[in-house]
Amino acid sequence: VHPARDRRDMAVERPVIGRGIDKAGSGNGGPQPVDVDAVLSAMAAKNPEKLNWKTSIVDLLKLLGLDSSFAARKELAAELHYTGDTNDSAAMNIWLQGQVMKKLAENGGKVSPDLMK
Repeated sequence: VHPARDRRDMAVERPVIGRGIDKAGSGNGGPQPVDVDAVLSAMAAKNPEKLNWKTSIVDLLKLLGLDSSFAARKELAAELHYTGDTNDSAAMNIWLQGQVMKKLAENGGKVSPDLMK
């Protein structure tokens, strides 16, 4: 699986975050934030692998069905303008986790502040 293709797939889905459905379910209501924690927790509950997606970028990418390889994470870090040493995978991974959550929030997702650290 090619990392750039995976992110394009994610980008296609990203605009859905923030589109709401009114109480009648018609979709005519104003944008309603998607509860990112609830959606990802539900996905994790159905996943046979125990994934620590709240603190691990690798597990978050796996949960989303995206390439979690080191090369893919380095490419994602470059796309998100990471200025640190990409060979320091621990520091980069922590930064990436927070940035992905921030991007979800910027695109209309409801993300608890503790997930954006």
